[in-house]
Amino acid sequence: QVQLAESGGGSVQSGGSLSLSCAASGTIFSIDFMGWYRQAPGKERELVAAITSGGDRNYGDSVRGRFTISRDNGKNTVYLQMNSLKLEDTAVYYCIVVSRVPVSIYWGQGTQVTVPL
Repeated sequence: QVQLAESGGGSVQSGGSLSLSCAASGTIFSIDFMGWYRQAPGKERELVAAITSGGDRNYGDSVRGRFTISRDNGKNTVYLQMNSLKLEDTAVYYCIVVSRVPVSIYWGQGTQVTVPL
């Protein structure tokens, strides 16, 4: 069984920074894709950032230049550094891990990020 442990959410003023982390544990091998999605109230879940096992990164248009994704393959952990946060970044952030062995997709439970008015 695979578990994803997310941490680091919270509330921060506009312009501030937060960092998230997500550690995968359990019987999981050959993690390929790791990343973050988010979902704001009344909106669809959207890609925030993703990183492959080879280090290729992809960002959503709204966060490019402000957020940075990284990973520690030895720890099966993915990180998201969020800078210059805006009101519109308020959402529940979900970690996603895609493994090749077995071929599976795992989601974290979600962590709330709030940038108040």
